[in-house]
Amino acid sequence: MEMREWVKRLMGLGPEWRIEPVDEDSERQEARVALARTAGSPSRCPECGRTCPGYDVRHREWRGLDAWGYKTFGVYDVPRVECLEHGVATTRVPWAEGRSRYTAAFESLVIGWLREASVLAVSRRLRLSWTAVAGIMERAVRRGLARRETQAPQRLSVDETSFKRGHKYVTVVSDAETKDMLHVAPGRGREALEAFYRKMGERRLAAVESVSMPPTARPRASTAASKAIKARCRGFRNQDRFAAAILFHLGGLDLCPRPAQH
Repeated sequence: MEMREWVKRLMGLGPEWRIEPVDEDSERQEARVALARTAGSPSRCPECGRTCPGYDVRHREWRGLDAWGYKTFGVYDVPRVECLEHGVATTRVPWAEGRSRYTAAFESLVIGWLREASVLAVSRRLRLSWTAVAGIMERAVRRGLARRETQAPQRLSVDETSFKRGHKYVTVVSDAETKDMLHVAPGRGREALEAFYRKMGERRLAAVESVSMPPTARPRASTAASKAIKARCRGFRNQDRFAAAILFHLGGLDLCPRPAQH
């Protein structure tokens, strides 16, 4: 199977898409394929899905799954449309979410590797920067939290764990029944919880029947699971990324991207 057909299958493209000639760089072991839609394919508003007149294009590229050892990139001039209701908007593509620089298939691969190995190991294995891998993890957590917004846990458990030496802590809220982590915030005490309660909203707060906390101010969350997360999070230099790692591994979240199809 030639490179163009391989890439089209990997990206899940339908008959309205075609692959232009491949630009191969054997020295860097990279390949770029130009993506194009067949003539007459309509451009739609990303908000309402209506067919709209074109406005302009934006040149973009996405890292996809490797093919025969080559880092493979899809290149496409993404149309912007002018919608009567939503104004000028960038159309969606079927292989990636939003502003991501990676295809959904590649992000899912990174997420799968992160479940098994450290950020540093994944970075080396997939030839990505440490920052790029951490960014995919953080985006996966935001995606998973957004999908879980409708859940209303009845029993909450609040705990603390140290972030690193120097008495730096994060406060962790979990579902006492499923043990899934629901919220991780820098610091400790009441202020660290207020943001979580605000996010829940009145309807979800009304469903809460109990909140359990440690009997003393001394943190108790140095469990085997917590230690394992800390081992995997070597290299995390700030609390936000450490918090994202906890939610990624212990949040029970639906993490993988699902691009829109129109």
